[in-house]
Amino acid sequence: MTNVYQRIGLITLFFLLPAVSNALTLTWVGCGITKKAFMQELVIGYKKSTGIEILLEGGGATKGILAATEHSADMGGSCRYRVKGEAPDSQITFNPVAWDALVAIVNKDNPIESISMEQLRALYRDEIDNWKQLNGQEMPLALAVRNGKISGVGLTIRQLVFNDPDMDFPQKSVYKSSGPLEEAVEKNINTIGMTGISSARKRNVKILKLDGKDPSYDNIKSGKYLLYRPLYLIIDKQSKNAKELEKFLGFAHSIKGRDIIRNNGVVPYLEALALSIKQRKQWEKAREQSAQ
Repeated sequence: MTNVYQRIGLITLFFLLPAVSNALTLTWVGCGITKKAFMQELVIGYKKSTGIEILLEGGGATKGILAATEHSADMGGSCRYRVKGEAPDSQITFNPVAWDALVAIVNKDNPIESISMEQLRALYRDEIDNWKQLNGQEMPLALAVRNGKISGVGLTIRQLVFNDPDMDFPQKSVYKSSGPLEEAVEKNINTIGMTGISSARKRNVKILKLDGKDPSYDNIKSGKYLLYRPLYLIIDKQSKNAKELEKFLGFAHSIKGRDIIRNNGVVPYLEALALSIKQRKQWEKAREQSAQ
């Protein structure tokens, strides 16, 4: 009789094993800058702690917001907040996790080292078309911009540099995402563009100072480098995996999660809360200076 019970126990264990080993897999879709900034390392750390795997897919902030809203992904990642009329009936929440910064990037062989806020404004107003106006060298200048007005980088430039979300930028060198834009700068000494510092660090480009301030970790955290912005984790409270998503958000804000984010050179959101207040003042200043 004992052998019978033992056999039943072994059979039961056999059928249970696949269920035990088959841990939950979540999906994340969002902006490539957020993905490169900390998500890749954060999901590795979370899997080590919980056994839960998170699959990552880029495509941009707008795609991430849409994926979370339509439940085609468990989570979204965005480097901008929602715009007016976007997902109005959804239960999605924008949860800031880290601080990134926008930086001007050029080819490694370009001699320029720094750019001023006023020069940036002139670039995006299409008032500069030759490098002689920036670095003294006579050669044509190509400004690389993101397509559309609500991409994470495109909208943030409009907000932080001009405080005008509807501003039109030059449409001569337009790229569908930050990746191709960064590649264009890597390959062409005439090209200049803007992207996230977290992504730019992993490219073979030169990152320019802004108004003489280097976009270092400490300068971003203190707000001395002006063009900082939050990176968001987007969660839909109606998701079937909402409880697990909240746990992942908690992990991102935990000591371990913040260590992972910080080790990637990115500022954890909870460690620089004062930047939110400073940014509102920055928008006001951008509006005043842009109107001059």
